[in-house]
Amino acid sequence: MIGSLGMPELIVIFIIALIIFGPRKLPELGRSLGKSLAEFKKASNDLRNTLEEEIRVEEQRTHQEPSKTVSTTTTARADEPAPARQADHSA
Repeated sequence: MIGSLGMPELIVIFIIALIIFGPRKLPELGRSLGKSLAEFKKASNDLRNTLEEEIRVEEQRTHQEPSKTVSTTTTARADEPAPARQADHSA
């Protein structure tokens, strides 16, 4: 579990990284890791914001559809004559 790393574990990881990469490469590696994490965080925030916006738009659309269907449907009144049907004699 990454969340349960304490100070002793971090020191051991730092020492191993120092041995593997050397003291000259370690700051450069840290910077590139920091930039990568920042870009990942930005991309995940953008994705979350896009999804929340799409959900909000979809909710607005579903709330507007019932009101549109009620207002656009017309009912025939009893005093209006029904439209006449024409016979198709083309056969």
